[in-house]
Amino acid sequence: QVQLVESGGGLVQAGGSLTLSCAASGSIFSTGVMGWVRQAPGKQRELVARITSGGNTRYQDSVKGRFTISRDNAKNTVYLQMNSLKPEDTAVYYCAAAKRPTTINEYDYWGQGTQVTVSS
Repeated sequence: QVQLVESGGGLVQAGGSLTLSCAASGSIFSTGVMGWVRQAPGKQRELVARITSGGNTRYQDSVKGRFTISRDNAKNTVYLQMNSLKPEDTAVYYCAAAKRPTTINEYDYWGQGTQVTVSS
């Protein structure tokens, strides 16, 4: 059984930093793709960043250079380091996992979400 548990959200001023963590149980962590998805009120979900089991990363254009996704295989944990935060980064951030997702809709496992609020 796969479980994803996020932590690290909160309130931060614009320009500040936060680090989100996602602790994963189950084999998906070592064999699949881990992603961070966010959803702001009234907006569609968007894939912010993802990392493969081999460590390859991909980012949404709006966060490139500001966000970094990483993983600690010994701890079965994936991180999202967020720097230079902007008010438009405000959203609920979800950790997600799947074997070989090609779209956001193909992520099979989801965490409960953690709120990130960036004040101006």
